[in-house]
Amino acid sequence: MFRAMIVAGALVGLAVPAGALPRGSGETLGVRIDREARRAMRETGGRGLALAVVERGRPVLVRAWGVRNAAGDPLRTDTIMYGASITKAVFAYTVMQLVDEGRVALDRPIAEMLPKPLPEYGNLDAYGNWGDLAGDERWRRITPRMILTHSTGFANYAFLEPDGKLRLHFDPGTRYAYSGEGIILLQFALETGLGLDLGAESQRRVFDRLGMRRTSLKWRPDFRPNLADGWKADGTAVPHDERGRVRASGSMDTTIGDLALFAAGLVRGEGLSARSRAEMVRPQLAITSASQFPTLQPELPPAGRRRDLSAGLGVVTFRGPQGPGFYKGGHDDQTGNSLVCVERGRRCVVILSNDVRLEKAFPGLVRAALGETGVPYAWEYGG
Repeated sequence: MFRAMIVAGALVGLAVPAGALPRGSGETLGVRIDREARRAMRETGGRGLALAVVERGRPVLVRAWGVRNAAGDPLRTDTIMYGASITKAVFAYTVMQLVDEGRVALDRPIAEMLPKPLPEYGNLDAYGNWGDLAGDERWRRITPRMILTHSTGFANYAFLEPDGKLRLHFDPGTRYAYSGEGIILLQFALETGLGLDLGAESQRRVFDRLGMRRTSLKWRPDFRPNLADGWKADGTAVPHDERGRVRASGSMDTTIGDLALFAAGLVRGEGLSARSRAEMVRPQLAITSASQFPTLQPELPPAGRRRDLSAGLGVVTFRGPQGPGFYKGGHDDQTGNSLVCVERGRRCVVILSNDVRLEKAFPGLVRAALGETGVPYAWEYGG
């Protein structure tokens, strides 16, 4: 039955230009992707997979395989799936529009955006434990650029600290250490300091602009009839979390069809000045850790660091066989997502899976879609 569901869930994609295929290919993109997707599901045991390809800044293939829940309902290209941390790339894209309008300056400290000192706001359930920073004046140095390059000095989240308290582990701006807490700080500054509503801004500036009709940073009841649940590494099924609060670090629900539109818009620079689009995907800060997680591991000695890997704004930049590219991952216990773009040819692949076991198949899926890119999955997953 499950094998039949894979066939039923594989929706027909759009035609791809012959020139977009990797050199030496003797088959169509659709055939190659379908074969690799089926192999990935068979070898990992993953239950649901969706994938889209962008060529020359336009979606050319959007497909889904497998099932969206334990009842066996087919996963479709319009099924609502959890975007996870790809939300951070959407947030950065929104912020760069505000930069273009002069409402945000990347190097203006957050302290200058807020009406009062950050620690005086105390511990806000909707945002963060800002009161924990009292007595450490280094928070005043934090800028939007530091936040978007994950160099605030925070842990990923305060709740991961042994005592649950927010603290700075290094001087802001001096090194990369992935932090969702930092992203939430910039959301707080935009909403409290500038009076913006991030959910409304993202809706207008990103989702409406790009035609992403089934995407939101906050749960919508109309998502429920065609919703993807998930599967953990041990095969346990988990219901979809209906996130009722806008969180710039990872509350987005979306579909593979919608996320293909986002990737296409991002790689084209839709809605951004040429300068801001280039700034977002420019190598900003060298990455000096052996892997993405744990986030506060010691830095490698200079000789052991990867020279092809840097932080962009809301994305990670890399340089591979096809030249410069950028990517953003998304992960939780039952979700594996990846967005990979190469600048040459404005080419991207987007992968959403409601089964975390499929993450180990992402390198092969990206190769099938784009050829060898050099996307740093060994660093991302620590393997």
